Amino acid sequence: MQPRAIADLSTAERRAFFDRDAGVERAREDVREILPRVRDEGDVALREFSKEFDDVEVANVDVTAEAERAVEDVDDDTLAAIRDAIENVRAFHERQLPTDWREAFEGRELGRRFRPIERAGVYVPGGTAAYPSSAIMGVVPAKVAGVEHVAVATPPAEEMNPVTLAAIHEAGADAVYSVGGAQAIGALAYGTETVDAVQKVVGPGNPWVTAAKAEVRGEVEIDFLAGPSEILVLADETANPEFVASDLVAQAEHDPEASVVAVTDDAALAEKIAEEVDRQASEREREETIREVLDADVSGVLVARSMPEAVLFAEEYAAEHLSIQADDDEALLDRITNAGSVFLGPYAPVAAGDYGTGTNHVLPTGGGAKVHGGLSVDEFLRSSTVQRLDRDALDSLSDTVTTLAEAEGLAAHAESVRVRLREGNEGEESRKGGEDGKDAGDGDAA
Repeated sequence: MQPRAIADLSTAERRAFFDRDAGVERAREDVREILPRVRDEGDVALREFSKEFDDVEVANVDVTAEAERAVEDVDDDTLAAIRDAIENVRAFHERQLPTDWREAFEGRELGRRFRPIERAGVYVPGGTAAYPSSAIMGVVPAKVAGVEHVAVATPPAEEMNPVTLAAIHEAGADAVYSVGGAQAIGALAYGTETVDAVQKVVGPGNPWVTAAKAEVRGEVEIDFLAGPSEILVLADETANPEFVASDLVAQAEHDPEASVVAVTDDAALAEKIAEEVDRQASEREREETIREVLDADVSGVLVARSMPEAVLFAEEYAAEHLSIQADDDEALLDRITNAGSVFLGPYAPVAAGDYGTGTNHVLPTGGGAKVHGGLSVDEFLRSSTVQRLDRDALDSLSDTVTTLAEAEGLAAHAESVRVRLREGNEGEESRKGGEDGKDAGDGDAA
């Protein structure tokens, strides 16, 4: 990984950084064969795909009881870490809960109220690593929002990872299913004999999971399309190259298709970061994966002519994880609008957010941070507006409403206002006013 100047990047090199792909397109053809079978064949298809893709004979798709028992198979230190992470994530997400409100003014009463969806599905990846943290990040916000039934789908294995299962149970999942890949998304979206259909599916996964979420969107809601992990570090001459490199290597060990980038205005620092990355990569168990990421076109150590140029690059990149390791990190943060999650200063590694701070690590990738944020309580809520008008308030709005309605050619809309304002036409509330007054008096006497 040799440092390169941003100014010297070719059009193709810049495009590689900015046009990152979640891997959806290459998986769509497979997914379009998998999903209809899950919809039509249910559990039979799930078992056949588990054998074909995971090389596992699945006896019971529902492993909720197994997840509950898994708590006993986890050592005390790991279980304590799971519970601590859950409490931190719960505390952070409880602060996101919105409050219903109603305000009255000039005869109008307007408000907004929030209610949770009833059923949500969370995908928890498996594969090359266990992801108990993803279970926590998906299940806890849903339960904080008040979702009544939270189901988790996670890939099958001859021996399912007890730490992941324990985390799923401790986070509060109501049902756990041993099914992975696109077939898991289909099961949550359509339902099977065993799997109850949900209203929304959330969580990260491989390209087939992501492609499946794209395909079922419209039949069921999803959060967003999350691809391979990515990080961009903004660093100035005060940054510690060992710290910067450690964040790059940490994200690179996730997946061969991850993207890791450091941008600095200090050429000497860039050289030191590149050297540190190489040294640290050689010391990691997942070195082969890390090296594949470091050699990819979407990764690099880049030198900007100035910090403003570095910030412009970061804004266009719109990183899933943005680390700012610079003297005036707050000033740089003020100039950033596109980032999934921001880590400020030398002592805020991305790993802290992945596991312990309480923020959510399910985040938009591939530039998605330009249009939406990460997984939150909001994903599991719907809102309704509420309005009440008295007769005078409707009268004051009548010209506005009837004029616009008639401009749109909707005469019945205009008439629905006029009919209420004609002399002698009083609403039920007005006619009951006297009776309510008498009733109230009688009640007081009692």
